[in-house]
Amino acid sequence: MPDTGSMPSRHPQLSIVVPLYNERATLEELHERLTAVLGAIGLTYEIVFVDDGSIDGTYRDLRAMAAVDPGIRVVKLARNYGQTAALAAGFDKARGGIIVAMDGDLQHAPEDLPVLLAKLDEGYDVVSGWREHRADNFWTPRLPSRIANWLIANASGVPLRDFGTTFKAYRASVIKQIGLYGDMHRFIPALASAQGARIAEVPITNIRRPQQRSHYGLARTWRVIADLITVRFLLRYSTRPLHVFAPIGVASLAAGIAGGVYVLATKVLTGDPVFLAHGPLLLLSAVLIQSGILLVGLGVLAEILTRIYFDGRRRRIYTVERIRDDRFHTAAGASVRRGSQRDVRPS
Repeated sequence: MPDTGSMPSRHPQLSIVVPLYNERATLEELHERLTAVLGAIGLTYEIVFVDDGSIDGTYRDLRAMAAVDPGIRVVKLARNYGQTAALAAGFDKARGGIIVAMDGDLQHAPEDLPVLLAKLDEGYDVVSGWREHRADNFWTPRLPSRIANWLIANASGVPLRDFGTTFKAYRASVIKQIGLYGDMHRFIPALASAQGARIAEVPITNIRRPQQRSHYGLARTWRVIADLITVRFLLRYSTRPLHVFAPIGVASLAAGIAGGVYVLATKVLTGDPVFLAHGPLLLLSAVLIQSGILLVGLGVLAEILTRIYFDGRRRRIYTVERIRDDRFHTAAGASVRRGSQRDVRPS
């Protein structure tokens, strides 16, 4: 196929998003290997490098590369925000109909890119890389990663074996509708699945990083756990938060009332001093009643906020895959064609 990828295009077919944080040592090799693979693929492309506040001269090298390669776009963040923010910035600036994200430290082999694109061409919306044979140490990070993948798969209902890898291919119409916060980039397949996206997983090559360490490491473990709770809530209860708070609140309220009734009945039947005989139980009952009222009220408030969010922004709680318009008849009996079948991507 002709190498048309290096020609500037306002709307390229393919965008490669690469977040970088102090990756100057591997940048030149990454660019050479990536452009070689993209040239062989034959699609018009752009490479969106996102400098996530590097301090080792990465941005200076990116500017020099962009000056000679029109297929490179550089996004420089004001400071180091983290991998999720860097990916979000790249997704926002990407113009291609297909967007591929990958790390910039050569842990991901650019030569695996055609494998992801081929799977995407089968009709999937998200294709995730699976590091089938990992080159990392077993205890850190392979074992924590395996546990995290199991937790995320069970919490989200998306049976992927590797949520942690950044090497994924997306249809732009899907990924641009997903808001990323915290460390939620690893939860993108789960969030996309909630919109009805078709997801697949393909094995990719996993090599030991040339620098022997990741700039985005295990220090984020607790933030990932917090994000997992958030994603679980978003997937199951984002449109009905009262279903979470009401059962807990009612149970707390019922337990508090039951304790209060017991204390009152004991006082009436035995005449024992309430605070001396049942002081702890009385206090616990009061706390449970207050907690129950607060939880139910919080659920009602969350329901109101949910409706403001969806109605105010005219968002929908569903995703339409396609619409088929059939013919309809006018009053005069003439047959009129509404329109043809068309695809409607998640919105």
